[in-house]
Amino acid sequence: MRGLSILILLLCSAGGLQSPAHASPDPALAELRVMATIPDLAAIVRAVGGDLVEVESIARGYQDPHYVEAKPSYIVEVSRADLVVMVGMELEIGWLPLLLQGSRNPDLETVALNDGIEVLQRPEGEVSRRFGDIHPEGNPHYWLDPRNGRIMARNAAAILKDRLAAEHHAAVDTNLQRFLAELDRRIPDWEERLAPWRGLRYVAYHQQFEYLSEWAGFITGGYVEEKPGVPPSPRHVAELERMMEREGIPLLLSSNFIDPKIPGRIADRTGAAYVRLPASVEGEEGIEGYFDLFDHIVEAITSQVPRP
Repeated sequence: MRGLSILILLLCSAGGLQSPAHASPDPALAELRVMATIPDLAAIVRAVGGDLVEVESIARGYQDPHYVEAKPSYIVEVSRADLVVMVGMELEIGWLPLLLQGSRNPDLETVALNDGIEVLQRPEGEVSRRFGDIHPEGNPHYWLDPRNGRIMARNAAAILKDRLAAEHHAAVDTNLQRFLAELDRRIPDWEERLAPWRGLRYVAYHQQFEYLSEWAGFITGGYVEEKPGVPPSPRHVAELERMMEREGIPLLLSSNFIDPKIPGRIADRTGAAYVRLPASVEGEEGIEGYFDLFDHIVEAITSQVPRP
């Protein structure tokens, strides 16, 4: 027995075995096959579902989730799924309908995790393409507020329990409580680390970090994009640079899938710090789960942005 114990320890230290918290679900044991539109949703569904679900993501964390190519390989993956979990609020409007139509799976269910989210930037009045890529239901990047992770996880648990046999509900509840407890442990630490930057004014490339800034206490001063999803004109860039210099805005944020050429040049001309943040799970090396995403975001801000 002693020799067997030593062998097990050696396998664990070499990565041959994983702890239950990080073990990949065995597809043979999974009760549901889930396709998530972005890795953040996949990470949360995986955490809540455990071995009961096999979860894959369509978009990659280093991609702009607004623009995902509807590849034939994605259609095949979607056609084999029991459930598609999406962000909703028309984030995936340009590509998900094509995958669903191409899957020819009449039994496929599609659900969003946004129920109960306090939506930001819901447009008022006319909504038209001439105003850029406006989302009629509001800003869809709600996963970038970790407090919304609680809502998303509870929604995921309810969705899974509605589709799993009653004998599996207790396991889902246990996984949910474990996820919520860890999130409740980490959020105060993240907030304490970001506290010196509360009230910080910044310019963003795209309307992407509103939920993050609402949580962290940052103030959005403007956008590099002239309209959402529309590259800026030279005139807009010049006006933005004058405003940043006049008002002393010290920070320019973009996601790390944005070409850094234009925002980098603006930062150089205005003296602002330019920080490229991962906007999704798997967006950078080491971001394997939802908690990792905020570890990286908080570290990037506190290490690269001068304290006010």
